[in-house]
Amino acid sequence: MQSKTFSVPNISCGHCVMTIKNEVSELAGVSRVEADQQTKVVRVEWDAPATWDQIKARLIEINYPPAEAN
Repeated sequence: MQSKTFSVPNISCGHCVMTIKNEVSELAGVSRVEADQQTKVVRVEWDAPATWDQIKARLIEINYPPAEAN
């Protein structure tokens, strides 16, 4: 299992949090998505076939790009 915690500056409301959770959770291999509206921090846990590049691409696609590019 891999995990990553990162900032998403575009989070501004509960709807943003739900959109991130729903969209990222749809990726095969993603087991957990947590997002906090107050801190604008997201944590994702995944196994193969998901990759960080896929997760990052999905976040960019839905207009919630991660602040950290690693």
